[in-house]
Amino acid sequence: MQLATTREDHLIAWLAALAIAVHVLEAAFPSPLPGIKPGLANVITVLVLVLYGWRMAAWVTGLRVLAGSLVIGTFLSPTFWLSAAGALCSLAALGLAHCLAGRALSPMGLCVLAALAHMLGQFLLAWWLFIPHASLLKLLPVLLTFSLIFGLVSGTMAVLMQRRLSPSA
Repeated sequence: MQLATTREDHLIAWLAALAIAVHVLEAAFPSPLPGIKPGLANVITVLVLVLYGWRMAAWVTGLRVLAGSLVIGTFLSPTFWLSAAGALCSLAALGLAHCLAGRALSPMGLCVLAALAHMLGQFLLAWWLFIPHASLLKLLPVLLTFSLIFGLVSGTMAVLMQRRLSPSA
């Protein structure tokens, strides 16, 4: 039995592989605080969203979370569920922003939005499942500040990469 594949299938596979590679590489970096990562695979997701649309960005993100967790060895662990919750919230925010703002929101704005939504998704799941204690709320401003900073960094990278990828450059 042979499955017919399209050009889009191949593109999704290549982009997902790139996002997975970035995700795995990023997992090797030391973290300033537990759970704080730059989220550089977010750059791939945002560029896919801008260039190819939300559906393809959702595929790339889903494959990244699933395959990345299998490669790193966190599949079905709390880390996996936190990553999945963050990715789902990020995708929902990106989809809503893309529908409402269209091309008016730059990759910079999309990256910041995705980073903040990702952190909120992780925080809410951690609150709901793992640490339902009021003291956890004291961490939220710190976590959102790191998300904003890393969102700006990944946004800068996404803007620079979009300029390199655009046909007019």
